This record gives sequence, structure tokens and C-alpha cells, in this order.
Amino acid sequence: MHRSRLSTLRRATLVLAGLAALGAAPCASAADAWPAKPVTIVVPFPAGGGTDAFARPLFAVMTKNLGKQFVIDNKGGAGGTVGAGIAAKAAPDGYTFFMGAVHHTIAPSMYPRLDYNIETDFVPVGLISSVPQVIVVNPQRVAANDLPGLLDTLRKNPGKLNYGSAGNGTSHHLAGELFKLQTQTFITHIPYRGAGPALQDLIAGQVDMMFDGLGSSATHIKAGRIKAIAVASEKRAPGFANVPTAKEAGVPTYQVATWYGLWAPKGTPAAVVEAMQAEMKKALNSDELKGVWNGLGADTPNLYGADFGKFVGSEVKRWAEVVKASGAKLD
Repeated sequence: MHRSRLSTLRRATLVLAGLAALGAAPCASAADAWPAKPVTIVVPFPAGGGTDAFARPLFAVMTKNLGKQFVIDNKGGAGGTVGAGIAAKAAPDGYTFFMGAVHHTIAPSMYPRLDYNIETDFVPVGLISSVPQVIVVNPQRVAANDLPGLLDTLRKNPGKLNYGSAGNGTSHHLAGELFKLQTQTFITHIPYRGAGPALQDLIAGQVDMMFDGLGSSATHIKAGRIKAIAVASEKRAPGFANVPTAKEAGVPTYQVATWYGLWAPKGTPAAVVEAMQAEMKKALNSDELKGVWNGLGADTPNLYGADFGKFVGSEVKRWAEVVKASGAKLD
């Protein structure tokens, strides 16, 4: 009896171990096989804006590296908050990610009834790039060639010049309001549904100027379609050594950066998030993307996971103070 019971127990143990291994296998293989199908990247602005300018080359490289398609899905509206809300409600299966920006840390202070929380409804994946804001003008509408000349024009024509933005509550909007506050000037704000449409109207002469992320303005500056007056950074931007900083041009406190990051919907498997981070690092460290980022005047900060999450929380607090000080409101 004793030997029979022992044999039975051994057989049961082996069976249970086999079942456990079978149960674990699908989870392990799911993480190892990611991505097994196309991955959707929700970009909450129309094509042609700063977020798009960094999303497309990044995920083109990742598509090439992994042999699986990363599909950009532009969902513009309400300063990027429509797309963020859509992404927050997506299935957390590792096949939908959200590429947002600094705008999404401003939105909580500008939109009182958001249907998502950038800090609690997403898993922070990593920071993709950071570029200074640049003051750009349509050269046919604004004759100024430098910041002192622009300030002189603005002070002689209060309220007559306007600036386009990617929408209410975006960094373009707040950068303009901060500039007005620090220079004691008045410029009329015209919100668009993204930086792309705003830029097209700037180029076409429908608006006078923009406070844009350098990433989306870069190619148009180089082509001479718009004129760069100053960058809002501590030092001159990579690839744009001829464009002075606002500090050099006489407004020492004016510094605004636009950064872009990646999030996953809350509940996305940690193994998939880690795999995405590893592939992002590989792509961002490639010579191909380093060249693209330099051409867009961008830096590539090494900030992932919890560290990126802490940075996002600090930005929410910082922009709340700017909104309060500037008195910025939805137009």
C-alpha cells in the first residue's frame, strides 16, 4: 500500500507539473512572439505636425527591424485630448500604444472634464525626443528678421498680429501666452486641430506667426517658406546653429521645450512594455534616427518606464503653474 500510494503521488506530481508548464507556455510565448501582428500607434494630431514628424521615422525603423507593421493612426481634435481618450480605452493587449507630447501634461489644467488621466490610465513607456519651441513668422506678412525687430512690430501693432497653434491647451498655445506675458505684448491666438494645419496656414499667409516645436517647422525653415526668429532654449538647437536663442536676443527667461513620448493603455503586460522599450532604444540609437533627429533639431533623452512617469508628473505640475500665471483660457 505504501509503495502504491507513493507511486500514485509521484504520478500526480508529474501530471500537475506538466499541466502547469502547459498553462505557462501560452503566456511566455505571447510575450516572446510580440509583435505577432500589426501594432497601432495612436497619434492624437493630424499628419504633418511635430508628433507625426517623430512618429513616422521611429516606427518605420521599428517596422524594418522587427518585420512587423507599426501603423500610425492619426486621431486629431481638442488639443490632442480626443486621441488620448481613444487610446486610454483601447484593449491593453500590447497592440495599441499612444504617442503623446508635452501637450498632454498641459491639458489637465486647460480641460476640466477630460475622460482620461495621463498619469493613471496609461503605462509610461519612454521619452522619444525633445525639441525647443521656435518662434517662426511668415516672411511676407512679418518683416522682422530678429527678435528685437519682432517685438518692435508687436508693440507698435497691439492685437493686430496673430499666432496659430495646434489647439487650445497645447504647448504652442501656452508658449505664445508665456511669450506675451514675459514681453508684455498682445497677439491674437488662433487654435487649429493640430500643428500641421496651423503650419500650412502660416506658410500660406493666413496667420502671421507660430510658437512651434522645431521638429515640425524644421523642413519649412530650411526651405525658406517660414522664417525662424529665435529658439526658446538655453542653447542653440542641433542643426540650427544660425538661429539665436531668445536669451541671446533679449528675452532671457523665455524657455519652452516640446517633448514627445510613448505610453501603453493601463493593464498592458509588463513583458510587452519592456519589449517595446528595448526596440525603441535600439531604433533611437541607430545612425539613421540620430541623423533624422539632428535634422529636426532634437535631442534624445534616455528616460524610460518609472523615470519617464515621474517626469510626466512633474510636467503636469509645472504647466499648471504656467497656466495660472498666464491666465490662458480655451478660445
